[in-house]
Amino acid sequence: MTAIRQDPLDTSSLAQKVLAPPAPPGATAGQRLLALQRRFPLVQLLLIVGVLGWGAAALPGLLEPSSLRSVLVLCALTGLASIGQTLVVLIRGIDLSLAGFIVAGAVTVTQFGDVPGIPLPVMLVLAVVCGAAAGGLVGYLCHRFGIHPIIVTLAAGSIAVGATAVLSGGGTGSAAPGWVTRLSAPMASTFGIPVPPVVVIWVLAVAVVSVLLHRTRHGRRLLATGASPVAAHLALIRTRRVWVTVYALSAALAVLAGVVLAGFAGNVDNRLGNPYLFQSIAAVVLGGTAFGGPGSYTRTTVGVLLLTAVSTVLVGLGFQEADQQILNGLVILAAMAVYGRERRLRDQV
Repeated sequence: MTAIRQDPLDTSSLAQKVLAPPAPPGATAGQRLLALQRRFPLVQLLLIVGVLGWGAAALPGLLEPSSLRSVLVLCALTGLASIGQTLVVLIRGIDLSLAGFIVAGAVTVTQFGDVPGIPLPVMLVLAVVCGAAAGGLVGYLCHRFGIHPIIVTLAAGSIAVGATAVLSGGGTGSAAPGWVTRLSAPMASTFGIPVPPVVVIWVLAVAVVSVLLHRTRHGRRLLATGASPVAAHLALIRTRRVWVTVYALSAALAVLAGVVLAGFAGNVDNRLGNPYLFQSIAAVVLGGTAFGGPGSYTRTTVGVLLLTAVSTVLVGLGFQEADQQILNGLVILAAMAVYGRERRLRDQV
């Protein structure tokens, strides 16, 4: 007797709704503009141009090559820290452990770089593996027991910082190695090209993540899981595996981001990752990625550029860090107010 094989449902249409929700038939001009905005962040790009124009008028020298390189370094640092947050938000989660794993990566490169008999690359690999294991456990617990990610990730971040402090004896080490510092130095070049290495790394990361997210089967499964967990389950997608993988990637990438941030910051302490936690959330939301989709890392990249441009201009005009934190909060509220008015994606699929 021939066994009947159950084929998985095609998830391409489900993922397509996450990538580019179409305008309804007979839509008005305003509705078509909104649909275009969902497909491409036109408003954010126009705001970037406007902010840079405002900054150039108020701050002479802002558009000089040396200033632009410094701004791009800041963008790259926030962008690298936002990769995992983007993936997590796309599956309807959030990652508050990012700050803790950034500290773990930074302390690894500054404190454990001279451990006798163990090369620094080996220590970095161990840190990434441990971070991925912890992140994977977070994803499993959230999905298996239905615990909200805010609770589990907040605990995981605290554990990461505490474990790092225990292993390092409470120290944060000295300055980062020279090669780490050169990665994020604004005046450094890449193979003779006057572009800082961290900016090149970020550009490559944008390309790789975008391709993996939108052009591979695993990426479509991730998008489908966020769009509708029920529909993804009916499509025979192992949503728990998606959650475990995404949170493992988020933690591992945060550790690597901490390595780069250690070279940029110079001094490492337990608060190193805090600004990048809130900036990553603000960049994801500002770029237009909603919880569960639609969205993409390309949108987060636009959000990073806009957020960094605004912060740079405000700093140049004399605003303090507290003012920037207020701005981040207002940005998140405003973006959620705009995108939250759209029809929920799970009601479309």
